[in-house]
Amino acid sequence: MNERAIKGVLVAVIGVLVFLACSSGAAKIMAMEHDVAFFGKYGVSRTMLICYGVVQFIAGALILLPRTRFFGAGVVAVTFALSLVMLVIEGSVGFSAITVLSLVLLGWVMVRSYRT
Repeated sequence: MNERAIKGVLVAVIGVLVFLACSSGAAKIMAMEHDVAFFGKYGVSRTMLICYGVVQFIAGALILLPRTRFFGAGVVAVTFALSLVMLVIEGSVGFSAITVLSLVLLGWVMVRSYRT
């Protein structure tokens, strides 16, 4: 694969990751009942969930900017990893698999953004 094609794939992956991080963060900020119930089982209060969502949303937006991409992807990776722990405990195989794939892609974005 040539460098131009890799950059095209990178742009698409960044778009998907920003969408996932920001939409996930927005759902937490809005305190959607599903999220409140799910995270509440693990001791996360509504206020903590909203703060978690704000961090996730802002970090997702930071992925868009080349200068902050590495940091934003790292913070999103941490928030996704924390959610992954709860998803695995819950036994949610589908969401766990998607989250693991997202973590791999976030790692790739971090590596690519660190080099450039």
